Amino acid sequence: MDIQNSIEELLYRYNCVVLPNFGAFLTQVKSAVINGPAHAFYPPSKIISFNEQLSSNDGLLVSYMAEKEKTSYDEMLKQVVALGEIWKKQLKNGDRLPLKNIGELWLNKEGKVQFQPSYKVNYLTSSFGLSSFTALPVQREVLKEEVAALEEKIPFIFTPEKRKEPSLRPYFKYAAVILLAASLGFGGYRLYNENAKNIAFAREQAQEQVSKNIQQATFFNKIPLELPSLTIDVVKKITGMHQIIAGAFRVKENADKKVQELRQKGYNASYIGINKYGLHMVIYDSFDKVDEALTFLKDVKQAESPEAWMLSVK
Repeated sequence: MDIQNSIEELLYRYNCVVLPNFGAFLTQVKSAVINGPAHAFYPPSKIISFNEQLSSNDGLLVSYMAEKEKTSYDEMLKQVVALGEIWKKQLKNGDRLPLKNIGELWLNKEGKVQFQPSYKVNYLTSSFGLSSFTALPVQREVLKEEVAALEEKIPFIFTPEKRKEPSLRPYFKYAAVILLAASLGFGGYRLYNENAKNIAFAREQAQEQVSKNIQQATFFNKIPLELPSLTIDVVKKITGMHQIIAGAFRVKENADKKVQELRQKGYNASYIGINKYGLHMVIYDSFDKVDEALTFLKDVKQAESPEAWMLSVK
């Protein structure tokens, strides 16, 4: 059971991953940072933190691992809780608990859990491919001083230019330019006249065609105008904070079919819209109390689908 790898994979997609009866790993987006004195650039990233107070099972990690390990939800829950107890004993014995690509846990003198995140992996998917780098400073002043020193060392010798006697060659050049300009002007004048005649003829033809279309136009029709039907998708407003997710679909028609299928089975299913990944979300039901939601989630996993999970919104 590779729980560390499962937590690492979920941190790419979710901001909170709870290890039941142990604590939660949280992520917070950090903007890009430029360190001026060090000439270093750090791209946007997710900073990982740990909160031992958030230890209630939300079903996310257990459901993901149960599907990954091809086992039941209850069996995987027992294994995860047992592993959490082992980690607690290691911390109480004074051992440090390293988690690969996540961070390191230990207890301080007061018995409080301390966490040092790992910066080796950037869990922000929008920054994929970006890495920190350090730029070399441009030493403009140094180059300027070197050029000034070279100017002082290199002597400058001015050689007077000998004046040439005037010749007839420049006049031949001017005459050739004038002759070329005159030829281009005459040719352009002829082309302009031909284009003007063609434009006038095209305007007369267009005017005749417009007049003909106006005479043949029909401004009234006894047949009434029928507008195409308009279909509006109404998304039901969900009031419960805790929603039991039935599935996420890339095609809207598949999500609607899933809603109708679940309603025929007696569930209060609804379509709740599109998530940030562009998927259409469908729920079994929603609840205001977390205890009722967890009980319903357990029943759904046993009776309907072990892939169901709970989404809690504020």
